[in-house]
Amino acid sequence: MLITLPPDYKPSDDEAFMNPRQLAYFRQKLLRWRQELLREAGETLSSMGQGGIIEADLTDRASVETDRALELRTRDRARKLISKIDQALERVDNGTYGYCEESGEPIGLRRLEARPIATLSIEAQERHERMERVHRDD
Repeated sequence: MLITLPPDYKPSDDEAFMNPRQLAYFRQKLLRWRQELLREAGETLSSMGQGGIIEADLTDRASVETDRALELRTRDRARKLISKIDQALERVDNGTYGYCEESGEPIGLRRLEARPIATLSIEAQERHERMERVHRDD
């Protein structure tokens, strides 16, 4: 079912959580984010495909190599993020989007607005982070 949203629509706590309008809103948000990441990746590939490093000066060459390595790390993070966006889109499709994987409780609109790929409520995320700190200190 295709839902058309007004351009100024923002999910509200006054409406039912994850109603069709909210799901359509977050689907659009996730798809736009994914499209932007793919566009940036395409630009990176295009710029890197324009030939090798032709800098004669060793310092300039090292600087270009460092920039490329940083760009590749950034693209790798974007690739992982795209995977998480795809998983979030699957949750939208199967009706589990917006609900905590641990408790089944609503994650909350403010958290989803800030991090649309969130899978845990703030409380569950804080528990995970506390457990990581405890085990990391071992």
